Amino acid sequence: MKIVRKVKPDIYYIGASDMRLALFENLFPIEKGVSYNSYCIIDSKTCVLDTVDHSVEEVFFSNLKCALNGRDLDYLVVNHLEPDHSSCINEIVLRYPNVTIVFNEKSYAMYQKFTDCSISFPTLIVKENDVLDLGNHKLTFIMAPMVHWPEVMVTYDLTDKILFSADAFGTFGSLTGNIFADEMKIDDSFYDEARRYYTNIVGKFGSAVQVLLKKAKTINIEMICPLHGPIWRNNFTEFISKYDLWSRYEAEDNDIIIIYGSMYNNTYHVCEDLAYLLAEEGIKNIKLYDVSKVDVSYLIAEIFRVKNIVLACPNYNGGIYPKMHDLLIDMQALNVSNKNIAVIENGTWAFMAGKKIKDILSSLKNIHIIAESVSIETTEKQSTLEQLKQLVNQFIK
Repeated sequence: MKIVRKVKPDIYYIGASDMRLALFENLFPIEKGVSYNSYCIIDSKTCVLDTVDHSVEEVFFSNLKCALNGRDLDYLVVNHLEPDHSSCINEIVLRYPNVTIVFNEKSYAMYQKFTDCSISFPTLIVKENDVLDLGNHKLTFIMAPMVHWPEVMVTYDLTDKILFSADAFGTFGSLTGNIFADEMKIDDSFYDEARRYYTNIVGKFGSAVQVLLKKAKTINIEMICPLHGPIWRNNFTEFISKYDLWSRYEAEDNDIIIIYGSMYNNTYHVCEDLAYLLAEEGIKNIKLYDVSKVDVSYLIAEIFRVKNIVLACPNYNGGIYPKMHDLLIDMQALNVSNKNIAVIENGTWAFMAGKKIKDILSSLKNIHIIAESVSIETTEKQSTLEQLKQLVNQFIK
């Protein structure tokens, strides 16, 4: 006998988690897996909100069958067309040929690119504030383009005041029985993963998230049902406030992080001494990250979190150490803004890394470069310590 959990008396969670996947989008490490959320409303008409990734298709259809309990499926709402949420559309149509697929104009046009299948099915194209009447439940649609694809919309249940939020308010991590946030320990480690999800998946599109947040303020939300991570049925004010900060590219903390690349530990030892000097001045929560060891998704999340950043690396082929260069390009792609950044370069016969790092940083908004670059001549010397002390003074003044 299959068990599905109820979100409300007549709304079921029919998603599933993938604990085996190592890289989300074949990019981002997910040690704790990921959930693909889907929801089924049982009313005068039945309705599913989004499907799941192919990897958990079997569980999804088993859950759907249990929730329908012998009934046919009337509607499938497509809030987001990315394959981890839309992979089962054709199979839905094959199993439930009477279903009407609810698209918006953009998602319907994009759907044609995702399939060459000749299956035909009824469609309903909805616009902003259109209402789908299921009986007791009345669903209305809010367009949310670029959160984080151009076709995205969210669905609001006028009856139960539920926001089906697509990729907004999602996070990495599997759901293991507890599908509600209030059934879990919501601590710093949870927000670390939520931040990493947001910054790497949605981070580039902060202005679009701000538009959606403004729309959300005009409706009474009592529950948030995202497509990844737990359902929020209370106490979600802090999570929304963090989304507001992240999407405005504002730091959560005034902490200092030091991100370094080092081939033979010379640059690392300088960064270690910088951390000691900062600590002696009372700076707390200093963190060092090796750009060659820590996945860039974690570094991006930390860069969004803090106000103050040190980037340190040696010259490499007359330019920037490759792993540091990769990070800088990601920072550029994700619109990192509003940071204080210090640069440390290491060179033996030439100094080019510092200049080239600052050239890339100059393309970002509201980046304050702290003082001149600290230049290490291969290994740390007394002159290096003097430069570090001056840098510390810039951070603490």
